[in-house]
Amino acid sequence: MMVAQELKKLGLKHVLVELGTVDLVEIINPHQQDQLKKNLLKSGLELLDDKKSILIEKIKNAITQLIHHTDELPLINYSGYLAENLQYDHTYLANIFSEVQGITIQQFIIVHKIERVKELLQYNKLNLPEIAFKLHYSSVAHLSNQFKKITALSPSFYKQLKPNRQRNLENV
Repeated sequence: MMVAQELKKLGLKHVLVELGTVDLVEIINPHQQDQLKKNLLKSGLELLDDKKSILIEKIKNAITQLIHHTDELPLINYSGYLAENLQYDHTYLANIFSEVQGITIQQFIIVHKIERVKELLQYNKLNLPEIAFKLHYSSVAHLSNQFKKITALSPSFYKQLKPNRQRNLENV
């Protein structure tokens, strides 16, 4: 809504405003673009106007959407999923992502999968084998090893910390 309001303030007509994307009716001039950039920055948002940055955001959004907001992960691998949905060769996507982000797409995926594991452990609705299955880990051991690499904790120890976090919040 914030982006649509800023566009309206500047008299810019848009067709679509979605997460990370705006389709305008007409081409904006450099002054309008500069003003939009400044207004969005005040709201904590950034206008991406170069193709690499836009593509990186699309990759990140696709991965985040898939891992955090979809109950079922795709049957194809992540590289196939990204290539199919973004209409680019995976090697090209991987090279651009690594160049700009300093990490690989695979590392980004692992970090987000571990964040999702942490969420699922906190909700306490699924056990570790169910979480491993849900997130397409080959085994609980594989999930545990990745979890420990990223967090320096085992999943079971992380889960034990939950009551302590709740008690600490209640005492604040």
